[in-house]
Amino acid sequence: MPERLLAFDTSTEVLSIAVRHGDRLFEHNGEGGARASATLIPLIGQLLRDAGLALGDLDAIVFGRGPGSFTGLRTACSVAQGLGFGAGLRLLPIDTLQAVAEEARARFGTRQVVAALDARMDQIYAAAYDFDVPQRSVEPELLAPEALAVPEGWALAGNAFGAYGERLPAAVARHEVLPTAAAMLRLAPALLAAGFDVAPADAWPLYVRDKVAQTTDERAALKAASTASADHERRP
Repeated sequence: MPERLLAFDTSTEVLSIAVRHGDRLFEHNGEGGARASATLIPLIGQLLRDAGLALGDLDAIVFGRGPGSFTGLRTACSVAQGLGFGAGLRLLPIDTLQAVAEEARARFGTRQVVAALDARMDQIYAAAYDFDVPQRSVEPELLAPEALAVPEGWALAGNAFGAYGERLPAAVARHEVLPTAAAMLRLAPALLAAGFDVAPADAWPLYVRDKVAQTTDERAALKAASTASADHERRP
């Protein structure tokens, strides 16, 4: 069982980093977003020193691969790749929604969880996890809040409540949680044993949404269509 692991997630507005050295956990959760790219590496160095470890002492590097903020996912993946290449370490990409479900399980004891993260643009990322049924993989979805289905008796967890509130379906319980590095470290041993680790060159973010903005031509076409529609409505 791996005893020396580094994990980090930059997929949300919170930067989460943790190092496990045997039965000791060293953790940081703080401001993420635009600051994550500047603070991630120094904070990793500090946590490794706190744990009495050098980068090369690690058994693997765990990172949140998404879905989430595009910039955050690229930051996490590129840092994981750079550290992995430099130290000759394997990487373990973990879905952020799975980390949300694990955080809800650990904090609230729920074993059937629909994890939902705010995807902006009036959508959510979502996936369902049943901790009583072994699952090799779960495909996250990109949905309108109203389209989310929560099975009877399941809990709903994530950070989508503030933005979408009553547009989300009812559930037995609602848990406001984010993907954390500590949750990823709890998931890591089983995933590593199952062979989900990869070489740095094979690590990629999981975007789910392929597009976050319209191109210049698309915006121009929409504007032209809107203008034409307005002109048509003004005609007698």
